[in-house]
Amino acid sequence: MIRTRHLTKRYGDTVAVDDLSFDVHPGLVTGFLGPNGAGKSTTLRLVLGLDSPTAGTTDIDGSPYRDLRTPLRTVGALLDGRAVHPGRSAYHHLLYLAQANGLPRRRVGDVLDQVGLVDVAGRRTRTYSLGMSQRLGIAAALLGDPRVLILDEPVNGLDTDGIRWLRNLLRLLAADGCTVLLSSHLMSEMELTADHLVVIAGGRLLADTDMQSFIAANSQAYATVRAVESERLHDVLRDAGATVQPDPDGWRVLDLDAATIGELAAEHSLTLHELTPHRDTLENAYARLTENAAAFRARAGAA
Repeated sequence: MIRTRHLTKRYGDTVAVDDLSFDVHPGLVTGFLGPNGAGKSTTLRLVLGLDSPTAGTTDIDGSPYRDLRTPLRTVGALLDGRAVHPGRSAYHHLLYLAQANGLPRRRVGDVLDQVGLVDVAGRRTRTYSLGMSQRLGIAAALLGDPRVLILDEPVNGLDTDGIRWLRNLLRLLAADGCTVLLSSHLMSEMELTADHLVVIAGGRLLADTDMQSFIAANSQAYATVRAVESERLHDVLRDAGATVQPDPDGWRVLDLDAATIGELAAEHSLTLHELTPHRDTLENAYARLTENAAAFRARAGAA
């Protein structure tokens, strides 16, 4: 697993990561979320040994990344798909990485085929589109057949088929026991891909929970209901303790689930024309959590 304990990073007076502790477990795709400037990229750099913490520790399977003798066999990472020598072909870029980590040459062909770059493997990477560069970065991360993957915004530049391919790949790898840490601002895709979420803001941990629990805890679920006797329905729901708001052609009902609304309607002989439960999306739940955190920080600063 990936583990951080009281991880802190300061740049002068700026605290980028602040006493951050969380675990990333095998068998799951863990989404790593936070607003711009939250400290996500700094945290990933600390995990991968590209920067040193001011305080705290981070390790992968019990060892700091810098102590791994052949890191690509343990951890595959993508932080910047464009971080490739522009004059080198994709094939030779991957071959260099393979040789530096004691990997067989055949792995180069395997991952080029896996990411769909076989036909352009001989082209210099300066000619690659953003999506092709991302695929090459993913190929490099997969090269050592690692059990841990750390990917920062891997869907940038990918088309719809590429995004679907990556989603399926990550879920298959997790199902096979891999540890996958995925950072992305694309909430709709994160909701489809991740099993667990770690959310930070201002370098601090806001949430560390499974996807469904996160949405439930930060959502305002409601039901839309329409009936022939609309005003009487309104009074019945209000008397039952619901918050009832106007909705086109009916009511938006908070604080009562759809089953309870249906039972109340039947009990009072009300004929319903619509009863639709609505579940919040990850995007809405995430926005609500981070807005609350921003408001809290603003009040604390004012005090």
